[in-house]
Amino acid sequence: MLVLTAEARIGSSSELDFCSETEQCLLFDSICKTDEYEVRDYGNVTWVWTEEKSYFMDFAIFPLFRRLFNYIRDFNIEMTAPVIINIAEDKSSFSIFGMKKYTYTMSFLMPAEHQANPPRPNDRKVKIGHMDAMKVYVRSYKGLMSSFLYKSEANALSSDLDSAGANYEKDHNYAVGYNSPKKMFDSYNEVWYVVNGEPVCSSSEEMG
Repeated sequence: MLVLTAEARIGSSSELDFCSETEQCLLFDSICKTDEYEVRDYGNVTWVWTEEKSYFMDFAIFPLFRRLFNYIRDFNIEMTAPVIINIAEDKSSFSIFGMKKYTYTMSFLMPAEHQANPPRPNDRKVKIGHMDAMKVYVRSYKGLMSSFLYKSEANALSSDLDSAGANYEKDHNYAVGYNSPKKMFDSYNEVWYVVNGEPVCSSSEEMG
């Protein structure tokens, strides 16, 4: 296994093939890759975030994105990538026709120059937060980030992790996007599950 630091690396988009629409992207150390998933290590990083409760991610995305986009526009902050959405079941809500309500927390990555001292949001629904260093299991896919496609990919990754005997946080995951919402086709997306303990990299290519 690699010995990794806990400092975030926010750098040029030229360092990632799939991050091409912004100048700065969140970088990572790749621990290993299997045929089904990749394990990455991300350092501590500052985000601006907001949340919305909804039965469908498709309905939550637009108000979430609008709030955060207004924040970076108001303070003349450059857009970065990825945009991440932490998705967790809202256990305080009732199911309707078997459908569960979820809490969707969307976060924009603060650029390197604003990591230490980001501007205070004017909107009370928009917050500044710091995410601790973490390792994640990653599955990538192409297409529109919709509820249906995201759930299909998340379920596939969860199934692969269970088959590998991996220990991970099952009560939430991340939908991750690298493209503008205006890109309707062939956008690059990911699903993340947070690693618990040591990651499982059996039958894999370890990155040295």
